[in-house]
Amino acid sequence: MGQSAEFGKFLKAMRSRLSPEDAGAGPTTGARRVPGLRREEVARLAGVSTDYYVRLEQGRNIHPSRTVLEAVSRALRLDSTEHAHMLDLLENCAGNPRVGAPAAQGVRPALSHLLEAVGDVPAMLLGRRTDVLAANRMARLLFADFAALPAAERNLTRWLILDPAARGLFRDWKTVAAEAAGALRLDVGRHPNDVQANQLVGELAVHSEHFRQWWAGHRVATRSAGTVRLHHPAVGDLELNFETLALPDDPDQTLRFYSARPGTPSSDALALLALNAVPGHSGTLDVEAAASSAADQAGAN
Repeated sequence: MGQSAEFGKFLKAMRSRLSPEDAGAGPTTGARRVPGLRREEVARLAGVSTDYYVRLEQGRNIHPSRTVLEAVSRALRLDSTEHAHMLDLLENCAGNPRVGAPAAQGVRPALSHLLEAVGDVPAMLLGRRTDVLAANRMARLLFADFAALPAAERNLTRWLILDPAARGLFRDWKTVAAEAAGALRLDVGRHPNDVQANQLVGELAVHSEHFRQWWAGHRVATRSAGTVRLHHPAVGDLELNFETLALPDDPDQTLRFYSARPGTPSSDALALLALNAVPGHSGTLDVEAAASSAADQAGAN
């Protein structure tokens, strides 16, 4: 599907999610056959003719001015991520498409060393499509050993959506997986000629009804920081903060770190999991013994 069609479908999806009251278009008049704003309402809010806006949604006018784009963005109540995605779609269908497939992804040795140097902090290097380019021992223990998977399966979004282990691990799986799908849509907007990305979208659409619904909604999302709630099969429940750091020299790569607030049960559970990352450790995690030891220490204090 061409990017001009994707641009129009994105505008339509953003229009359908808004009620007239939410968008400030005035009170509803008459029965509505479809949810959301009508095209003429968006046009009025954006200060353009209805015919002009219809051509935008149909991909028949793909050279709007910056002023028009800003007005449409305000009318549709786009946030900064959605606005950037709209511009990406437009750039790739309006005269200056990015030609050729993206270059192969690599991992600088210094980044590999950094991942291992952070020790007991789970960390991974993500690339385009949320491919897992590298992960330290703690990330492998916490999530999955991506390096042991076939090359085509070393992808965080694919694992989140298709692997039953991920569904069991994330206590808010649907929210996390939907955000991952939204991040993938952002990536496809930036790199429409990435064959692997389009193959990944196809695979996810075939095997996941949830993904089909998320993708059809044209949701885009990115969170550089936040909290995840896990139920790990070895150490139980954890609540971890994550931070995602963009690399200035490669905007398609990010470092993601997970940590627990000191002095919390999650911190204790993460420390217990770290025992498995110690060379020579038996690999047996005795959660009950660790909990008993922690209780004894608390009583002694």
